[in-house]
Amino acid sequence: MFRKLSCCLLWVCLGLALAGGIWAWIQWRRLPDPATLKKANPSTTAYIELDKAKAAAEGRKPRIEWQWVPYARVAMPLKQAVVISEDLNFFSHHGFDLGEIRAALRDAWEEKEVPRGASTLTQQLARNLWFSPSRSWTRKLREALVTVRLERTLFKHRILELYLNCVEFGPGVYGVEAAARRYFKKSAADLTDREAAQLAAGLPSPSRWHPGSSSAVYQRRVDRLLARMEKAGWVLKKL
Repeated sequence: MFRKLSCCLLWVCLGLALAGGIWAWIQWRRLPDPATLKKANPSTTAYIELDKAKAAAEGRKPRIEWQWVPYARVAMPLKQAVVISEDLNFFSHHGFDLGEIRAALRDAWEEKEVPRGASTLTQQLARNLWFSPSRSWTRKLREALVTVRLERTLFKHRILELYLNCVEFGPGVYGVEAAARRYFKKSAADLTDREAAQLAAGLPSPSRWHPGSSSAVYQRRVDRLLARMEKAGWVLKKL
């Protein structure tokens, strides 16, 4: 009896594994192709489209600020601040950083704050370009698969360029150029260390944290990020 039960359980497990493998293969075939981004810039993002849909549902005109800027025209302090704030091991991992996820969760628990960025820059880029803030496991799995494709297809500096230009830095403000002009009345090429830290520190919650925000938590994040930038000068060599 026990042997028959074990045999049945084995077949059930094998069946589930096979079904999961087939589902993953189908999802892989249906995923966006990052190869189109090797040279061409995206014309929109999933998050921008969500903003537009929300505005339409509320019967108002969408207020989207978005202006593309080449990687070379982004101030070095801003590149540094984003990498240090969101993904310190960006140039050494292949899309996922389990150690950083554990550290982010530990820090969040100790400081009673929003995690500083458990997802890598590549994962965040995949989500912003093609997915949504949904927490469903299917979305997370598809995001993970696209992350693998992005890392296999694009160079690190291209991934970072796309990220800097696509993520939200405030309500309806997408990309570093639009953010620099919106909050500091200058180009992303001219941002100072503190201005860069102010933008990068708000990335976990751009709807609430951005330059001009009176949040004490946000201000502490800015100060801590500036301190980390001073100690992690080696990041500049990677940029």
